[in-house]
Amino acid sequence: MKYDSIVIGAGAAGMTAALNILRNGKSVLIIEKEQIGGQIASCPKVENFPSIKETSGVAFSTNLFNQVMALGAEFTLEEVLEVKKESDESFIVTTDYATYIGRTVIIATGASHNKINKPGEELKGVSYCALCDGPFYKGEDVAVIGDANTALQYAILLSGYAKTVHFCMLFDRFFGDKILVDRLLNIPNVKIYKNISLEEMKGDKNLSSLHFINTKTNEPFDLDVKACFIAIGESPKTEVFKDLVDRDRNYILTNENMETKTKGLYCIGDVRSKQVRQLTTACSDAAIAAFNISKNLS
Repeated sequence: MKYDSIVIGAGAAGMTAALNILRNGKSVLIIEKEQIGGQIASCPKVENFPSIKETSGVAFSTNLFNQVMALGAEFTLEEVLEVKKESDESFIVTTDYATYIGRTVIIATGASHNKINKPGEELKGVSYCALCDGPFYKGEDVAVIGDANTALQYAILLSGYAKTVHFCMLFDRFFGDKILVDRLLNIPNVKIYKNISLEEMKGDKNLSSLHFINTKTNEPFDLDVKACFIAIGESPKTEVFKDLVDRDRNYILTNENMETKTKGLYCIGDVRSKQVRQLTTACSDAAIAAFNISKNLS
């Protein structure tokens, strides 16, 4: 079967694109290698999406997935290994299980959590998802490494069941939304540390402590914690598409129609080179790509 569009990635961008293409009577296959919703599924609270005062990332992702599937999307959990343009009218998408043919392809693979690359990062207790692993550390001392929105949300979530949340920042200022910063500053069991650089995570098999260096005084500093949640940004993985796209720091370049340099190949969401990466901008990218795909296929 040849699909009108193959969407690689089932995050907010990919599913929103599928939603709009399906509404125009086209066939869509969504390929996802990990989890429905992508990064937003790990977000404890979503509070900046129009018309929704507050929801969880899991609830948002589940509702969107159900909406898309109800419209007739096909879905598979597989990893895309190769994308080739066969002709002006078709692409061949090869996964670890099968091969699919699509008239168009949308890259919506998002970005992956950055690792901090310090000794001990492999220890049990080191995590990149507070929503997933936070509940295992109820009543314990935990740490959050970061200074932007994800780190702020992680610390706020963890404060609900951890004994103490140690919020550790490399610089002396926050880089997140003021509403989240204000909320964090008013939580009694959150302790904030500025200008400290993580040097090592210590422990046998399980994390037991973190070793820091103060970047202002060069003095060593240690924290005894059972868990450390790292939230220092994300990076895209786009090697699979490198022969079909132009990239800037591994982010894929598109025009305003979300088209890459290869005709019929589109890119949307966090994997795309752009200034703002939020849920609303992912959906905006998706709507634009879907409109142009539907128009061109018709």
